[in-house]
Amino acid sequence: MYDTILVPTDGSDPANRAVEHAMELADRYEADVHALYCVETHRYGEPALSSTEIVLERLEEKGAAMLAELADRADNVGIDWTSTVCHGLPWEAIHEKADEVDADLIVLGYQGQSHQRSSKIGSVAERVVRHADRPVLTA
Repeated sequence: MYDTILVPTDGSDPANRAVEHAMELADRYEADVHALYCVETHRYGEPALSSTEIVLERLEEKGAAMLAELADRADNVGIDWTSTVCHGLPWEAIHEKADEVDADLIVLGYQGQSHQRSSKIGSVAERVVRHADRPVLTA
């Protein structure tokens, strides 16, 4: 049913649930998983040898470390896992990556770290669902 699954993550609880779902589906369907961490550069501006550059580097390092840990977990259970850190608007990056890897499914948290209301879908998840041309599962 699924050959390629895209799972964007920001380390939030809903994103972690999405990772678990993606791993379960990948194990069940022997699918490849592509994990994505997007540094939201629009929040900070583009770096120009400033404190912004330091913040963006730390966010990249955080994302890379998180993805490396997830890749180790996936490797331990035999899931083919690829990780990418990118810059940009997360919902756009998710769609671009889904197209690039020809994902059969996008699995993402229903809200991310910047969202505070537990009963509402986050703006990234809402935009991904609204603009998707493939199935999207929110967790």
